[in-house]
Amino acid sequence: MSPDGENCILTKERVGSLSLWNSARWQKRLDDGVDLMKSKINAGKLNERLSEVQLLGRLLSTRHKQVPVAERGRIVIPDGFREFLGVEAGQEVMIVGAAICIEIWHPEKWIEHLGSQMPEFGTLFDNITG
Repeated sequence: MSPDGENCILTKERVGSLSLWNSARWQKRLDDGVDLMKSKINAGKLNERLSEVQLLGRLLSTRHKQVPVAERGRIVIPDGFREFLGVEAGQEVMIVGAAICIEIWHPEKWIEHLGSQMPEFGTLFDNITG
C-alpha cells in the first residue's frame, strides 16, 4: 500500500465495507473515469442522463477521503466512514486483500457477503483465469 507517514485513500464501497487504496493508483483510476465521463458529456452522449451524472458526482465527491498511514501501518477511520462501515470506535473489523486494494469489512457483513459469493467462486475463477 503506502509506507508509514504517507497517505492512502479510503473509499466507501458497499454498506459494511470500505476500501483502502494507494493514493497514486486511486487518483489514476479517478482521473481516468472523470476524463471518460467528460468526453461523453462533451460528445452529447449523456444529455438525457444529466440527473444520473449529478448523482454520480455527488456520490463520488463524498465517497473517498485521504487518510494518513501511521506507525505500524495503522489508520484512523473517520467518523462518517466508520458509521458507513457500521462499527463502533475500537470494534474489530475484517481486513481482506482484494487484489487491487485492501478491504475493511464489518465482520457480520463480510460473513454475509462471503456466503452469498462463495457458491459462484469456481465459475468466477474459471471465467477470469480461463
